[in-house]
Amino acid sequence: MILTNALRPVAALLLATAALSSFAQEAPDALVKRTSGEVLQIVRTDPKVQAGDQQRIREVIETKLLPNFDFERMTALAMGRNWNKATPEQQKLLVDQFRTLLVRTYSGALSQYKDQTIDFKPLRADPAAADVVVRSEVVRSGQAPVQIDYGMTRTPAGWKAYDVIVGGVSLVTNYRDEFNEQIRNGGVDGLIRTLGDKNKGATGKL
Repeated sequence: MILTNALRPVAALLLATAALSSFAQEAPDALVKRTSGEVLQIVRTDPKVQAGDQQRIREVIETKLLPNFDFERMTALAMGRNWNKATPEQQKLLVDQFRTLLVRTYSGALSQYKDQTIDFKPLRADPAAADVVVRSEVVRSGQAPVQIDYGMTRTPAGWKAYDVIVGGVSLVTNYRDEFNEQIRNGGVDGLIRTLGDKNKGATGKL
């Protein structure tokens, strides 16, 4: 009996580890569908979100959406060949600023989705693939549906999104020309300053 009691914490730890491992290996389409469903439920039922409370909206984004994104890869893709020209410190600053920029973007759009539904398409990908595209459509009453696809990559921490393609337009590609222009005009530090000003609410080109 003493031995059994002593083993219980070990068994509990093993079960918890197995559960976490299984969750981390959640299929990419299942991950996107679950996350979207959780966020939509909050948008539809949380009075603060419905009232446009930006602090609450940012909290939802920070806890529900951002953990599922690979911001370093997103930033590198948006930077293109200029990514390798940045120092490790500049790269970190760029990732932080780009992350903040996307939070601002999602904060402005999140509360608009309360009356919409999402139709997920079957995932057609090799089970061993490291990169896949999860396809979906946002269905809007009285309007044409909007196609939203997610570029997903397999990481040690599970699947992460590295691009969002809305109506065929890639988020990271959309920023690339603007980032390149800023770097041509003011170098990598100039882009960091521009992103910082944008995130502080200052007027900027981005």
